[in-house]
This record gives sequence, structure tokens and C-alpha cells, in this order.
Amino acid sequence: MGKKDPLQALVNNGGGTVRKLVGIAAAIAVAVIVVKYPNDAADMVTWLVGVGTDIVNGLVTFIRQVS
Repeated sequence: MGKKDPLQALVNNGGGTVRKLVGIAAAIAVAVIVVKYPNDAADMVTWLVGVGTDIVNGLVTFIRQVS
């Protein structure tokens, strides 16, 4: 029985070519936005963090009221 390569799981993850191309295109789009519009990108991140914080606070409030 041959040895299994531990990195094989990372290389062959079952994703198709289209899925990889979409991921690469999304990464390039994010990089372009950050480089071309840094203030807007920072505002988006701040907004996303605020939304995430609101969601977590809402869940904590719900759990406290239920228990």
C-alpha cells in the first residue's frame, strides 16, 4: 500500500473549473476595489463589522430572554 500525500486533500477538493474561476474573479474584484477605492472599501468593512456586531448582540439578547 502506498503512502497518501497529506496535501492531496488541499489540491483535489472536488471544485470544478468554473468554481475556481469565479473565486479568482471575486478575489481580483475585491483587490481592485481596495486599491482603487480604499475609503469606500474601509466603509464597507466598517459597515459589515457593525452588522455582525448587531447580529451577535441580537442573538445574545434573545438567548438571555429565553433562559
